[in-house]
Amino acid sequence: MMDLEKTNYLLQSVSSGKTFEDQGWTLDAPGETAPTLIRAIYEKRQLAVKDDTYGLYKFADWLPVGRMLEGSSAPVTYRSRGLAEKLGLTNLWITFSGYWPEKGAWMQTGSFKETEAYSVCARLRAGNGKVLVVASAGNTARAFAKVCSDNRIPLLLCVPEDNLDALWFEAPLHDCVKLVCSASGSDYFDAIHLSNLAASLDGFIAEGGAKNIARRDGMGTTVLSAVTTIGQIPDYYFQAIGSGTGAIAAWEANQRFLEDGRFGSNKMKLMVSQNFPFNPIYDAWKAGSRSMLPLDDDTARRQAEAIDAKVLSNRKPPYPPAGGLYDALTDSGGDILLATNEQARAAAKLFADTEGIDIHPAAAVATATLVEKSQHPDFPKNALIMLNITGGGEQKFKEGKNLFFLNPLLTFDVNPTPDIVKEKIGRLFEGNHLKTK
Repeated sequence: MMDLEKTNYLLQSVSSGKTFEDQGWTLDAPGETAPTLIRAIYEKRQLAVKDDTYGLYKFADWLPVGRMLEGSSAPVTYRSRGLAEKLGLTNLWITFSGYWPEKGAWMQTGSFKETEAYSVCARLRAGNGKVLVVASAGNTARAFAKVCSDNRIPLLLCVPEDNLDALWFEAPLHDCVKLVCSASGSDYFDAIHLSNLAASLDGFIAEGGAKNIARRDGMGTTVLSAVTTIGQIPDYYFQAIGSGTGAIAAWEANQRFLEDGRFGSNKMKLMVSQNFPFNPIYDAWKAGSRSMLPLDDDTARRQAEAIDAKVLSNRKPPYPPAGGLYDALTDSGGDILLATNEQARAAAKLFADTEGIDIHPAAAVATATLVEKSQHPDFPKNALIMLNITGGGEQKFKEGKNLFFLNPLLTFDVNPTPDIVKEKIGRLFEGNHLKTK
């Protein structure tokens, strides 16, 4: 852990426009009842990028952090040759978050969820005496587990049992990281329910998901990488979504660059995608609805089970609130696209063949929609396009390694008794949760 000059910022309610100080872990606008996200308004309106030795914290001017944790890596942006030529696109840029040393990408969990974890955990004050609670469908858990283990930050992970194969690591984790599961047949929403119960306990603190400015602004470093590398704001932004938090983050980063004034005045069209048949955000958007449409639990779980990109299975995304995904799509003139498992698998192979690296299923969903969109006769082949590859290089990282998997200490039924959950989870950290770095 290294010292870093604390970033100065205020918080602002998107709904009311009111500004207020961050109390350290503020997730909501004080005194407001209308559903709204809050944003960080940074003192430095123009971004000064530090050198690569800072890792993710090279973008600290626009991150709500007060320290620099060990082991981070920033997203890497480069101009595509192979995929661009194959698709007939003249100005395609790829922002890669994962493990690809030849490109300068060193995220050892293979996922852009590291951008969230290093930002969120650096917002958390050292020695706070709290256990951080994170729900995840896989990649987020892996990223937070590594960051918290390396930096001795107490962490409780809540993950669906069917997604445990995502919790692989190069070395055993420190015991400050503990895992509980929702039983087989459950999904991400069930894991969120467990995390909410845990976070209600004394000594535990909810990470906050999309409501946490550090999560969104960490994810927004993909756009910071792209714009500062390219020298201008892209015309189109392609990314697969589960919650849509990354797309909201991209939209917010775009707005900061408009205030910066050095990179153009356009708004990226957010072209975000879901993995069919799990597409509740797509359904709401195409229905013209700001609210999510009704979806019963059993149907949602079956749909989540059917998709390759399990990390894209959020049933309660931050779509409706002020500053949420609905507003981001509307303001940017964006759209929601779909890709089947078969299309995504073909896109993953195409990316490996043309760019030379393996990518995660979610990134393959985004690539598949770019492939399809690029074939439309009305799509501008010369547009400046950013393809956000949110995970890759996992196969490359795993080559020749003996991997370790994190095992759950507790597994709960899909509809657990809340008091039993809280009692059992409360015991997990007894006596050691104050030992923080």
